[in-house]
Amino acid sequence: MKNKYEVLSPAGDLECLKSAVNFGADAVYLAGTQFGMRTASKNFSKEDMAKGIEYAHSKGVRVHVTCNVLPRSYELDSLPEFMQTVQDLGADAFIIADLGVLDIAKKYAPKVEIHASTQTGIVNYATANVLYNMGVKRVVLARELSIPEIAEIRKNTPEDLEIETFVHGSMCVSFSGRCIISSYMTGRDANRGDCAQPCRWKYHLYEENREGQFFPIEQDDSGTYLYNSRDLCMIEHIPELLEAGVTSLKIEGRAKSAYYTSVVTNAYAGAVREYEKSPEKYILPQWAKDEVYKVSHREYSTGFFMGGEPGQATQSGGYIREYDVVAVCEKSSENGVCEITQRNKFFVGDTLDILAPNAPSFETKALEIVNESGEVVESTPHAMEKLFLKTDSDIPKGAFLRKKRS
Repeated sequence: MKNKYEVLSPAGDLECLKSAVNFGADAVYLAGTQFGMRTASKNFSKEDMAKGIEYAHSKGVRVHVTCNVLPRSYELDSLPEFMQTVQDLGADAFIIADLGVLDIAKKYAPKVEIHASTQTGIVNYATANVLYNMGVKRVVLARELSIPEIAEIRKNTPEDLEIETFVHGSMCVSFSGRCIISSYMTGRDANRGDCAQPCRWKYHLYEENREGQFFPIEQDDSGTYLYNSRDLCMIEHIPELLEAGVTSLKIEGRAKSAYYTSVVTNAYAGAVREYEKSPEKYILPQWAKDEVYKVSHREYSTGFFMGGEPGQATQSGGYIREYDVVAVCEKSSENGVCEITQRNKFFVGDTLDILAPNAPSFETKALEIVNESGEVVESTPHAMEKLFLKTDSDIPKGAFLRKKRS
């Protein structure tokens, strides 16, 4: 790793991969079109994976390929070819949950590191040591561990065994992602990347003798929301994690947008780099703390890290969204004017919040908007329109332009 500690970001497609790299990730994790745990993501064809690995490596960023489904026997015949292909493309690591898949990887892709997935259910140092002896380079710990428990694992494992843990994103009500609720209710297997997330659905009660009459399950004296877990956010506890022995801080979200990847990667990378400068003097940058609230999220919690259980968000099943992306900067400012592509409507005179790669966000004012025909316009009502924006601060290429919701 180019830095002492790794910020590991999700990449559901090539656009997300480039966003993660450009906004400060040390490594990205992605899936091919087979054997990954997120069928809702676009995922990577062989051609896109080749492009993604080449791009990441050109920036000094590692690529980890998820091979973490629990495959049935009939799927095993196609694994060797897949793993050889990934090795030939230059991937740095496989993320694996199944011991049979681990053995196949060692045989057919020996140059690729093996990381034991969180779905392996690693909650103690004995399991971590067994996996290390089987050739595992890194363990992705179960999400249900506290910080003292992580420290205990670190103390009782070889120094060269790396420890990775999730620090941000959606949490699952099942144990480390192993769940069969979706299979029961929809026939879609969560352990094969096809979870329908029925734990997030809105439920009602029906009374058998009152046909058609339903009762919403609400937070009152007699009911609450079901299974509505909060999102994980450890941005305020990075020192505790790193001092406990965590090597890699993993951001959940391969089904999320490039914007989400950019925001969260930027915040955690900024905070971790600040810690690396001087651990004893570290103070979380306020902008990094603020940034994680500028992306769509459920109510935040620290998960199981502080002991106990995170509980459920009982007041709402939806997302909190305070900002909208209104444009993306396609060409850096020259003489105060940048080229943008519209994403949502905004007006001349609006104050815009700018998320630039590897930097704190800043505000600027929209002074003038000109369309491709050279006409001065007052707003941006047309989706994906190319425009020229004059502002009172320069905006770099690749920046996201945001507007706070009123």
